[in-house]
Amino acid sequence: MPLGRFVVLLLFVLAPLPSRGGDYLEELVRQATAKRLSQRVEWHNLLHYKRYAWRPGIRSLADDARFFNAPNGKHDPEAELIATLEAFFSDRAETDREQNPQCAFIARYQWLKQELHFDPARLPERECLRFNRWRAGLNPHAITLVFPSAYLNNPASAYGHTLLRVDAADQDDRTRLLAYAINYAAATDEDNGLIFAVRGLFGGYPGLFAIAPYYVKVSEYNDLENRDIWEYRLDFTPEEIDRLLMHVWELGPVRFDYYFFDENCSYHLLSLFEVARPTLRLTDRFRAWAIPADTVRAVVEEEGLVRDVTYRAARATVLREWQKRLPGEDVELARALAHGEATPGLDALAPEKQARTLELAYEYLEYERLAGARDGIESAQATGARLRELLLARSRLKTAPPEPVAIPSVRPDEGHGSARVDLGAGREDGRDFQEVRLRPAYHDLLDPEEGYVQGAQIEFFGTTLRRTEDDHRFRLERLDLLNITSLSPRDRLLKPLSWKVASGWVRKRFVDDDRELVFRLSGGAGVTHSPLDGMLVYALAEGAVDLADDLDDGYALGLGPGIGAVAQVGPADRVAVHARALRYGVGDDHDARDVGIRLAHAFGRRFALRLELEREREFDRAWNRAGVFVLAYF
Repeated sequence: MPLGRFVVLLLFVLAPLPSRGGDYLEELVRQATAKRLSQRVEWHNLLHYKRYAWRPGIRSLADDARFFNAPNGKHDPEAELIATLEAFFSDRAETDREQNPQCAFIARYQWLKQELHFDPARLPERECLRFNRWRAGLNPHAITLVFPSAYLNNPASAYGHTLLRVDAADQDDRTRLLAYAINYAAATDEDNGLIFAVRGLFGGYPGLFAIAPYYVKVSEYNDLENRDIWEYRLDFTPEEIDRLLMHVWELGPVRFDYYFFDENCSYHLLSLFEVARPTLRLTDRFRAWAIPADTVRAVVEEEGLVRDVTYRAARATVLREWQKRLPGEDVELARALAHGEATPGLDALAPEKQARTLELAYEYLEYERLAGARDGIESAQATGARLRELLLARSRLKTAPPEPVAIPSVRPDEGHGSARVDLGAGREDGRDFQEVRLRPAYHDLLDPEEGYVQGAQIEFFGTTLRRTEDDHRFRLERLDLLNITSLSPRDRLLKPLSWKVASGWVRKRFVDDDRELVFRLSGGAGVTHSPLDGMLVYALAEGAVDLADDLDDGYALGLGPGIGAVAQVGPADRVAVHARALRYGVGDDHDARDVGIRLAHAFGRRFALRLELEREREFDRAWNRAGVFVLAYF
């Protein structure tokens, strides 16, 4: 035992008996010390203690004094254990606002009771009425890990999200929406995505656990945000489920500083699994960052932890799939039905086609209602009445229900790893170069698409180092703080906006041929179409702001068009082409154009090979660049 802790224990033993516990508390402390309970992984899991190589000592990730019984409990597991034992002797009565410590820290109490065999005559066990009512309401039978796919319009969910569902004993697949969901998220009303992302990077928001009906979360993710949902039913025993829920009860009011990349929703859910089953060491795999899809992959890789997987398609996914099953004129008929227009052609259709058209009309109108697209066009009562009319018309047709939407062949946990390292070499403007690229997260348009959202590129902190034949040192070539592209294809019913935004530093070639770092903020908006399965063609109006001392007035603002295409051309092959022309007419006056093609071949989900060819022109000077890169995903 370290000398400092020995002195603390000695002073405790020699000091006058505390007011609570007396001899029996002293006896329990001696037993706990002899068994080294404060060093056990179970205790560290319950208190969220972690060690980090870059920080001396140990600390709890909890940032709320209410979570600790000792003043220095955040940093001292032994002091916290002793103070917790003392707190268990409290005679505090349970009220609507307060709990006895045995109930407030019920998971700790149950574990210490198991290890120290509490004598109920000397340490009476309190009845935890509030916890018992809460648990009875949940009626827990199983735990399901839920993964809503990426949602690019919210930085907190740009690379997915995870939450838990508590499945009740009396529920089945038809009534699963009535279950309760356990969610950890930042507590904020901030609706500015950029501000949220920046503050979230530095722990600027409190993170809290909360419980809500599962149908509320499904409505939010599936219907409002149009995110596909994957449900992974876990194989926890009844005892493990009880431990998990007791710990969730302990965490109810507790604040954790929310960090966008590491101490986020997915990381803290893994910590619940470690409390439930202490042999799991899931959080140790995510010391630098915790991408939700990667945490799901880690759970699946634990042998025997996942029992089965269920897919719940988003409403937009259903609409896209159902449109493909009907000819174009029937889709237009469904749109007219949804909007209350005259549809004389409906009766001419065969009953089966009528049914499919009415189903599509209902889904489309419900999609528009949830998105607020009917607001200002008609009253909510009128929309509701037409929805009922569509349902009634469909019910008159004695035909089979529609075939369910096809389940994607590759789940999110089966896709490529979100982190990537590239090694490559090439030639630019007559000079050879070598490059090293590191991308912590998450996915770009040429990465294997299986398991990811089509047309979605989400990258954070991508870093490129380059060495040239003129300078044998590796220098920073590019640093992308963020690089997000959303190419959502339009069809007869859905008309999403495609957009992109990026910021970071990139080397720019100036008139004197110097290549200097420039801070660039760029973006664009436009449309995307999918003329063939696996192909996206887009056109965007783009803009960029460059900031650098070498620019006239220190900045340049450019606007112009950008076009391109991305396609799957083989089972493991993808290709992307682009062309862009920006006219920098504010600040430093010049033009910039670039056109390029990139090809990628995947070797499974771990490795890939890329060829990049590009021609650029800026400041009335043109040059070519070509490179070959080997990519490793992890």
